[in-house]
Amino acid sequence: MLEIKNLHARIAEDGTEIIRGLNLTVKAGEVAAIMGPNGSGKSTLSYILAGREDYEVTEGDILYNGESILEMDPAERAAAGIFLAFQYPLEIPGVATMEFLKVAMNAQRKARGEPELKIPDLLKKVREAAGSLDMNMDMLKRPLNVGFSGGEKKRAEILQMKLLEPKLCVLDETDSGLDIDALKIVAEGVNALRSPDRAIVVITHYQRLLEYIVPDSVHVLYKGQVVKSGDKSLALELEENGYAGIVGEAA
Repeated sequence: MLEIKNLHARIAEDGTEIIRGLNLTVKAGEVAAIMGPNGSGKSTLSYILAGREDYEVTEGDILYNGESILEMDPAERAAAGIFLAFQYPLEIPGVATMEFLKVAMNAQRKARGEPELKIPDLLKKVREAAGSLDMNMDMLKRPLNVGFSGGEKKRAEILQMKLLEPKLCVLDETDSGLDIDALKIVAEGVNALRSPDRAIVVITHYQRLLEYIVPDSVHVLYKGQVVKSGDKSLALELEENGYAGIVGEAA
């Protein structure tokens, strides 16, 4: 589903290269974990997949279902089924969470050639999805992410993911700022989205998240490259020994 070939990318403003020849393949049905020390390019990779304009691809390609996405803008990528859950979700004052969900869901449906959801059907879908995440419907009347706790912001993003039903989900450090109860609820929401026709990329520093979202593959990123790949046991090895050994081998 996702194939990254010899990807090189830099910060558009100052030309600093962050991604340096990255190769990665994630198949449909797979949960792939991306791990690595600070500054290795993990979040940058997620932004590039989503089409953020702050970064410029200088070499290589990103294929999604066999088609290059490099010329697609963020809205086109979202319509095609690519979803990014941010490490620090943005606050949108003045826009109620429910209104945001309605606009996002209907925009996706329009892009897929489907009719807009009528209000009763929309409310039913949102209630069911919110209930599975222990979210109070009153929370959806509040401006998106404004005054939300870390756990509430992450639940709101998983709610969006459930409702938009993307095919490629990229989670950028979803465990950041979560207590153990919120982590379990968010992980359950992600696990419920596992599907043979969906791929999930989980970016994280720590093994802790991977105790709840068990990956099929683990890839270690260092200086903008994947320097080692393995199964879930690789995450346990990193937890026990840190990155020093693997980084040393790569150097």
